[in-house]
Amino acid sequence: MEFRDLKAQYTKYKQEIDRAVQEVLLKADFIGGSQVKALEDRIADYTGVKHCITCANGTDAMTLVMMAWNIKYGDAVFVPDFTFFSTAEVVASRGATPIFVDVERETFNIDPVKLEHAIENTLSDGNLVPRAIIPVDLFGLPANYPEIEKIARKYSLLVLEDAAQGFGGSINGKKACSFGNAATTSFFPAKPLGCYGDGGAVFTDDDRLAELLKSLKVHGKGDNKYDNIRIGINSRLDTIQAAVLNVKLTAFISHELDDANRIYVLYNERLNGIVEIPFVPKGFLSSFAQYTIKLRNREERDGLHKRLADFNIPSMIYYIKPMHKQAAFSYLNNSNKDFAVADQLCDVVLSLPIHPYMSEADVDSVCSVLKDYVGI
Repeated sequence: MEFRDLKAQYTKYKQEIDRAVQEVLLKADFIGGSQVKALEDRIADYTGVKHCITCANGTDAMTLVMMAWNIKYGDAVFVPDFTFFSTAEVVASRGATPIFVDVERETFNIDPVKLEHAIENTLSDGNLVPRAIIPVDLFGLPANYPEIEKIARKYSLLVLEDAAQGFGGSINGKKACSFGNAATTSFFPAKPLGCYGDGGAVFTDDDRLAELLKSLKVHGKGDNKYDNIRIGINSRLDTIQAAVLNVKLTAFISHELDDANRIYVLYNERLNGIVEIPFVPKGFLSSFAQYTIKLRNREERDGLHKRLADFNIPSMIYYIKPMHKQAAFSYLNNSNKDFAVADQLCDVVLSLPIHPYMSEADVDSVCSVLKDYVGI
């Protein structure tokens, strides 16, 4: 059994993917080929955003926005404590200070109430200037943007949606990658929409920001790449990856998002009342990058992780350590008491296999081992 079955996906779409890659090889148009622009246009249309600017990976996507917004030393940027390292890394790499905010236990996403407290505390301290918020659509579920954007307006803060795991999710029909002042996603192979290497994108309705991002991602170019009008980076999505993504986007829209949610329902039917299952608020849709359950404690979680492995069933622990405990951020001197939820989640979460190509029999196999382990 695969955690995310890219092999089954390739088998199903082998002819289309091979043909798309072969076309790039025959044209030898490896950088900036027509497939890149086609992908950007299609994804912009799907998400309902005016501009999609592709780049080399999801971390670069966030870095480009930090550069465009001139996030710098003395600035504070608020990020969830329970997330992947890169969300805070892009802030620190600009010399700014990531302010960690605890998350909601049910959704795993940044807690709007604690977010406002963190903003107020930062303002009271007076040492940093609050500039932006980077909510994360963790495990495929969009963060609570209606509340987050309300808070952002109150304190005049920018919002960058980190939808690296959230592509395809939505709130009342409004798609992930369309929230905030800008949004980013990752096309890492295991993401809901993944390529065969690294890739990423930035989304915005802001014409000026879009033009600035297009410059920054190619060495700060002006009229062309040899006319450099600012300091930028080298971050482009190559044409082969765009060709693969164009095929996969069609599959994602036609059935993969629905099929991932079908697996979510099957898991819920079998596991509700046995373990703590994922919570999706009313009006929200998750793309289920991961199906993450909660056990009672670390010992039970680690034991189930091992038991599943004994039956050749992969499972993953996202995440073993919250941001405030990462050695790279030890200089921030954060207090554990401010992150009780994130600390607990790191002890009890376990992600089970989920992908559009799972069968009901696969779900039954996972749930059978799980139920046997917990004594059901």
